[in-house]
Amino acid sequence: MLSVESLSKSYGKKEIFKDISFSVQPGNIIGLVGENGAGKSTLLSILATLQSPEKGSIALFELDYKSKKREVRKHIAFVPQDIALWEDLTVEENMMFFEKLSWKKKGKEELKQLCSNVKLDRWNERVKTLSGGMKRKLNLAVSLIHDPELLLLDEPTAGIDLKSRKEIGNYLKKLALENGKMIIYTSHDMDEITNLCDQIICIGEDPFYQEILTETGKNILSF
Repeated sequence: MLSVESLSKSYGKKEIFKDISFSVQPGNIIGLVGENGAGKSTLLSILATLQSPEKGSIALFELDYKSKKREVRKHIAFVPQDIALWEDLTVEENMMFFEKLSWKKKGKEELKQLCSNVKLDRWNERVKTLSGGMKRKLNLAVSLIHDPELLLLDEPTAGIDLKSRKEIGNYLKKLALENGKMIIYTSHDMDEITNLCDQIICIGEDPFYQEILTETGKNILSF
C-alpha cells in the first residue's frame, strides 16, 4: 500500500499544494486531475522520489520515503510526459539497454513479451520511425522491466491516436486487476479518467474538474 500523509510543497514563497493525504491499495488506479500549474507533475515527481516535500510523509509497503529511499525506488516506475528513448536504436536495442540499467534482470524473450503485452510489435524497427502511440507503448514497456508495484504515469496517452490510447488504457486495467499494480496517472481526458480510475484526486482551485467529476459518482478527493 502507498500511504501519503499531509503532503505540502512550495517553491520559495509560492505554495504548490498543501496537506494532501490519500492511500492507494494494490489493484487500484488513481487519476490525478487539475488545471495546469496545480501541482500534478510535482506530486508525481515527489512520489517518484525525485523531489522532496516541505512537510508530510510517504510510505510504500511501510518503507519510509526519507529513510528507505533506495529500497523504495526498487518498487517504483515513473514515466514522465516527455518520451525518454534512444531514437536511433531499435525497439529491441532500447529494451536491452534499459534492462542493463535495471536491478531486476530479464532475458530477451521476456523483454519481447513485455512489448507484446502493450501491443507493440515493432521489435526490429528504429524508434524514430515509430508513431507517437508506439513510442508511448515502448516508454511504458521500459518502465515495467523491473516489475514495479507502483506505476506513476504523467500524461501517458498525450497526443496519440484513439486506438493506442484504448490499448494502453486496457493494459493498465489488466495490470491493476490481474497483477495487483498500484497506478497513479495524470490526464486531461476526463472520459479516460472516469472510465479507468477507481478514485480521482483533484488538485487546485478551479471548480471545472470538480463539477464534471461529481456527476460521475466516482470517489473524489479534492485538495
